[in-house]
Amino acid sequence: MNATQNHVQLIGNLGANPEVKFVQTGKKVANFSLAITERVKNKNGQIIKNTQWHKIIAWGALAQIAENFLFKGSKVTIDGKLRNRTYVDINGKKHFLTEIEATQLVIMNNKVIGLQI
Repeated sequence: MNATQNHVQLIGNLGANPEVKFVQTGKKVANFSLAITERVKNKNGQIIKNTQWHKIIAWGALAQIAENFLFKGSKVTIDGKLRNRTYVDINGKKHFLTEIEATQLVIMNNKVIGLQI
């Protein structure tokens, strides 16, 4: 039951190529942003687009997959968990960040490729 208490599923498009690096422990991590656009009609019948951006983080094998197969504009489904963290920038200002830690991704470009860890 605990596994379903923190579950997020998003479908959207990458805003840029993934940024991939190794952390101090030697583990590979990929960071990318995912745009999700909703279209709704207003009371006048006009279609209004609302785009929200989400920060995605993928570790290990999923980071490798992101590096090899994802690019700006890729359409993907992300399953994951919400993660909150804080950090202090070089000016000493504290920042709060919410991101989605990917546990599974499905690439929905020309071919659908399901990948998970």
